[in-house]
Amino acid sequence: MGHTSGDVMRDTPFGCARRAGARGKVRDPLENDAMNAQLAAEIRTTHERYLDTRRRIEAGELGWDALADYFTDDATFIDPAWGRIEGLANIRKFLLESMSGLEDWRFPHRWHVIDGSRLVTHFFNRLPGRRADGSFYEAPGVSIFEYAQDGKFRFEMDLLNMVHVNELIRECGWRPPASFHMPPKHPRR
Repeated sequence: MGHTSGDVMRDTPFGCARRAGARGKVRDPLENDAMNAQLAAEIRTTHERYLDTRRRIEAGELGWDALADYFTDDATFIDPAWGRIEGLANIRKFLLESMSGLEDWRFPHRWHVIDGSRLVTHFFNRLPGRRADGSFYEAPGVSIFEYAQDGKFRFEMDLLNMVHVNELIRECGWRPPASFHMPPKHPRR
């Protein structure tokens, strides 16, 4: 980690370095605990509502475009297969098209971490059916969100191993229905 002259790196009890300012005063990253706790609570509440919306989508009560309500007008969504999608109208369209035909897939949430305005979640892409041993056909994924305010995110990037997903599709024998939309051949990255 680079630092400018006059800054001195100090170790904290947690093994992390923190900077001392030009006058030698150590800037405590925990100074704003109350503000950080309030932001974390707001992100957690928004994420719980987001997950509840996903449960309702998987139950067939809502369409996938309902998730667009959690994004700002100028948000960016990056998907490993569909690429970079910018703007709320495009995100809404992407959610409808990319999830069409996946009605029998599930995306169980496993855990999440909040760091500042960032939310990182771990989930599975679970295909229909089970193996003979009872295990699921599933591939792990991670989503990174950047929280804006007022219950909305300005950014989401989904990360998953598409080779693994394709291997699972072949293994379980899943065939896309007529309503399925293929991702663009040359997505914007």
